[in-house]
Amino acid sequence: MNLAVPKNISSPKTRGFTLIELIVATAILVILTGMALPLARVTIKREREHELRRDLWEVRDAIDRYKDSADRGAFQTKVGTEGYPPDLETLVNGLDVGGKKVRFLRRIPVDPMTGTNEWGLRSMADDPASDSWGGQNVFDVYTKSQATALDGTPYKDW
Repeated sequence: MNLAVPKNISSPKTRGFTLIELIVATAILVILTGMALPLARVTIKREREHELRRDLWEVRDAIDRYKDSADRGAFQTKVGTEGYPPDLETLVNGLDVGGKKVRFLRRIPVDPMTGTNEWGLRSMADDPASDSWGGQNVFDVYTKSQATALDGTPYKDW
């Protein structure tokens, strides 16, 4: 008589996860995910802040190069502009200097905080804390975002 044990009956050697082990593993994954999400948000915000600083520097550098060229007499400027560009499009479109087209900016960068290429503008006559542009010339640019940076300063004050 053959008394073999059928193969489909569980034996003590059968391996697998218990319900407790699955619950503990899931809880650990939830905790790790909960810790990773805020870190990812901060990293993304820090990268956008870095882009904003780079874009502000790029536009301000183009304004300064335009001003320097105007001060050297490379082209004619309107009276009352103090040698600053009338708008940002002038920096992109360029000016005719000695038969050559001189451009100061390849394109108006997209503001990483607002997602548009519309920047706040200030002229020499504007108050430094003002949010309205007098329209005379472009002395400075700032973001139109009302949010604050990781260091607590408003983006528009950068």
